[in-house]
Parts: sequence; C-alpha cells; structure tokens
Amino acid sequence: MTKYYEEFEVGSKHPTYTRTLTEGELAFFCSFVGYHVPLFIDEEYAKQTRYGGRIIPSAMIMAISTGMTESLFRRSVVAQLGIDNGRFLKPVRIGDTITTEVEVMSKRATSNPEHGLIVFRDRVSNQRGEVVFEVDKTVLVLYRPRES
Repeated sequence: MTKYYEEFEVGSKHPTYTRTLTEGELAFFCSFVGYHVPLFIDEEYAKQTRYGGRIIPSAMIMAISTGMTESLFRRSVVAQLGIDNGRFLKPVRIGDTITTEVEVMSKRATSNPEHGLIVFRDRVSNQRGEVVFEVDKTVLVLYRPRES
C-alpha cells in the first residue's frame, strides 16, 4: 500500500514482509554484479574464514532490503537523495530469513508543493531478531494527490 508524505509520522515504524535468502539468489547476484570473492562463492574457502562458511554480500542485503520497502512508496517516491550511516552488523547466510523495518526519523516540507523530504531508517533483522544491517535514507515523497 503506497503511503504519501502526510501519512508518515516521525517515530512510526513500518515492517515489511519476510524473505528467506537462497543459494540460487546468492549465485545469481554474484554472477550478475561480477563478485568473484571466495567468501561468497567458495564454501570450502569460506569454511576456513572467521565466518565458518559463505555469507551474503553486503550490497545484496542492501538491495534486497530496499526492494522489501517498495510497497510503502510504490507510487509516492520521487527520488532517493542520500544514503547515510550504513552499518553491516552481523553476517547473513544462505537460509537466513530477513525482514526490514522502516522507521521515520524526520520529515520536512520543501519549496516544491508536490513533495516533502523524509529521512527513513531501514533496519534489517534476521530470523533470530538480530539486527544485521541498518541505513538512513533521505527520500523525496509526494504529497497525496488532490482529488479533481
């Protein structure tokens, strides 16, 4: 369900659906973006690292979590202007189930009467409730269209 600028309250939290990350998604992502890092694609190598096995690339977590939030802005997003304070806090593995919670950190009107500026914090958690990634996104969001 698309939300417009007026519908976001500072401090409100908006959870997304959950999603289990698969072997196929990891293989596709690494192939698509050209990640040939052994930590992501070579289980035997990755077993010897401090992670004890392959992990999901941070860029993949950020991309998937952004996709998980699209229903909030499907028709109201104008532009993402900035990404700040991104922190990858715990490794994510094949088979982990993640969810993203979007918190409204601040909002303000702009000089353009069609949209306002909102800072959202995306917080990604795994199936154990551990926060694995968080980032602040500055987004231009449309005001609700006036009925004609």
